[in-house]
Order: sequence, then structure tokens, then C-alpha cells
Amino acid sequence: MVGGAASAGKSPVRLPPRLVVAAPHSGAGKTTVAVGLIAALRASGYKVAPFKVGPDYIDPSFHRLASGRPGRNLDPFLCGEELVTALFAHGAQGAEIAVIEGVMGLFDGAAGRGEVGSTAQVAKLLGAPVVLVVDGRGLARSAAALLHGFRTFDPSLSFAGVVFNRVGSDRHRALLEEACAEAGLPFLGALPRDGGVALPDRHLGLVPAQELSLRAQEAIERVCALVRERVDLARVVAAAAAAEPRTAVPWQPPKGPPHKAIQVAVAVGPAFSFHYQENLELLEAAGAELCPFDPLCEERLPAGAGALLLAGGFPELHAQTLAENSRLREEVAAFAKQGAPIIAECGGLLFLGRELSGQRMCGVLPLSATLGDRPVLGYREATAAADSPYFRSGETVRGHEFHYARTTSEGEEGRPAWRFADGRLEGFVKGSVHASFLHLHWAALPQLAVALVEAAQARCSWS
Repeated sequence: MVGGAASAGKSPVRLPPRLVVAAPHSGAGKTTVAVGLIAALRASGYKVAPFKVGPDYIDPSFHRLASGRPGRNLDPFLCGEELVTALFAHGAQGAEIAVIEGVMGLFDGAAGRGEVGSTAQVAKLLGAPVVLVVDGRGLARSAAALLHGFRTFDPSLSFAGVVFNRVGSDRHRALLEEACAEAGLPFLGALPRDGGVALPDRHLGLVPAQELSLRAQEAIERVCALVRERVDLARVVAAAAAAEPRTAVPWQPPKGPPHKAIQVAVAVGPAFSFHYQENLELLEAAGAELCPFDPLCEERLPAGAGALLLAGGFPELHAQTLAENSRLREEVAAFAKQGAPIIAECGGLLFLGRELSGQRMCGVLPLSATLGDRPVLGYREATAAADSPYFRSGETVRGHEFHYARTTSEGEEGRPAWRFADGRLEGFVKGSVHASFLHLHWAALPQLAVALVEAAQARCSWS
């Protein structure tokens, strides 16, 4: 069920200055410009709150590094549009300016649902002006026609101006500035055609900042310097300050019933890095003590763990290392066999299977997986296909699926976790294990964190 309310008792707050970084299409350089703006504003002394429209986990890792604050997601499809402003107000607390990076093209959203899930929808919900990032390659005066179309397509949108990316020369820059004037949009700056500021990518998008370490920090410093040199930050700040005045009651995670804190082991690191910040905050509010561990290098689950959260990530790139950590694999298998609560999403599902790319995994679930060459991608509406400690059969959720894995099931162990709208069955429920490819934003399902903690509490009390 979409749209979990969790703000009772709080007073409305004024939303800070804010702007949305969008583009006509994917690949134009939104992330480069957004990260550059975040870093440049921070370097200028601002406390910057970063956000990402949509279900992306990777771009927020760069936002966190650039801002020094958690990168957060705003997704009207996953959470319901009624929660977007509340989640924004929660994540922007204490900030002086907020930068929201869009998803895909400005008007692209959930397929077949109009503007739902689009950057444009989020910009309107927040009353935030749009900085349009345009790939300048091969464009001169024709850019004016492109900009005119975007400016006039939805009159309820406000535009702060345009930043061009991959501009070839000063003469090229001047032609694009003239095109902005013809289209009636402010020219905010232009970044040169310089591969030195490109952020590395692979099959699911950018390589997460956690994996790049020093390289990521160096890339952010380069793009920060470039934005400070080539973009009119004063006009950007003025545009953000001119955002429509809005107030909202900040979202807050609901408290679970009082009980002794339950330790929840949380897989982290390069193989399991896909966490929504609010999911972790919900667990803590429900009474969990989060115990992070990296399955690539730690041979034991955290001592005293009563439950396990295996998030998505890139286990397929680390299958051999995971296979070589036999002691941890055996401990996870024993943990599941003992009835311990386990929630696994995407990469976590693959880790619980028997094999991944020919390497042995935990063997909790009867599936083997290989990496295909085409993505399984999209928003999903799903119905719980079986009762579990976390969902009742027939309960509906909205989620997102994005992976390249191809799986085969062997045996009849467990029951399907979900039935999608097209009738496809997906995932596994086996004892207290709930595992599937479906990524969920728990702000829409705050009861899920409570259920995981309560299941661990009941097991600890029984044992």
C-alpha cells in the first residue's frame, strides 16, 4: 500500500531554497552538473541537501560524497505523491539550499501513467524551479527550438535557466547563449567537452562512489572546480531562493512498541550497497540497533544479530569472493534454518541462492543465477502471493525491478513472494525468509520495519 503516514505531532516547516536539475533525455550530464552544483555550493559555504528523483541508488552515493549529507530519493510512484513533500522536508532539515537531481528526461515517468514518477511532477510538487542540462554537441541555434519546446510544454513548470554540457569552444558557447536568449531562458553556464570530469559507469549505471573511493573524490573535486569556473552560481542561488514559498510537515519514522533493542545485521560494502536512507531510519525507530557488516571481508555475522537485511548491489561482480567466504555463507544458511528473520532484495536474493555465475552461494533458496545481457527493468505493482512475517497474502505494494540476472529454480522449496500485475510470480517466502528482486521504499510501508524487528523479538523471546 502506497503512502505510509508518519508525521503526526510535528509542525509544518518552511521549505528551503531549492532547484531541480533535469535534462531533455538520459545521458545529457544531469549527474555531472548536479554533483558539481552540490559540491560547488558546499565549497561556497552552503549546507546543501541532495535528492534524487526515482528509484536510483547510485547517484545518491555521489550526492552524499559531494554534500556530506545522506543522499535521499523522492519517488511519487513508490511512495505516493502525498509523501514527496514530507520526505523532502525531512531530508532538508538544517539545510540552506537543496539540489534535486532528476531522472531520465524531464517529462519521463512511469510508463503509461502520464507525468507520474517524472522529474516534472516532483518539481511541481515542491514548487522548485528547473535547471535544464542540455548536451550541446551538434547544436547551435537549433537549441532555441529545443528549449522553447521544453519551456512551453507544461506552463505550470518554472525554469531557472540552462546549463549546456559538452560544449566545444568559446564560439560554440556564444552560439548557445544566443539560443537561450531566443528561447527566453536564462543562460547559466556551459561545461566543456572534457572527459576528465566524466563519472565512470557500467551495466546498472554509474559505478557507486563507495567503490571508487579516492577516484570518486577526485572526480567530484574536478567537476566542482569546473562548475565554480563555468556556471553562474550567484544566479543559481537566486533562482533557488525564488522557489515558490511552501511549507510541509516533515516525515518522521513511526516508533515501534517499546522493547529491548534488537540487533539487525545489515549487509553493506561494494556487493550490497543499495539502501534507501529512510529504510534504515525506520528500522532504528522500530527498535533496531543496526550492525553493518561487509560479506566480502567479514567471516561472521555480527555477534548477537537477531535479524538480517540483505540489500541489493553488485554480488555478481564479486561472486568468487563471496564464494570463497565459506564460513559466512554457512553461517547465513544456518541463520535461516534456525528461523531467523531475513529480508533480501535483488542482490540479497542472489546471495541466498545456490549458485551465482557458477560460484557457490548460501544455498538457502533453490535458485541459480547468471548475468544476462539485457536488463529486467521497471516499476512494478505486486500482490503478496503468500503469508510471511512481513506481508499478508493479498497485500499490495509498489516496487522497482532493475537487474541483469537470469535465474532458474530447482525444487519446490518455499512459496512465491509476489504476483505481479501481469501474473508473473517472483521471489521466495521460506520460513522467516522473504527474498525477491523487488526493491521497496519502506517510507510507503513503515510497518515492514516494525514487522522485521518484532519477528526478531519474538524469536529471541522464544529461544
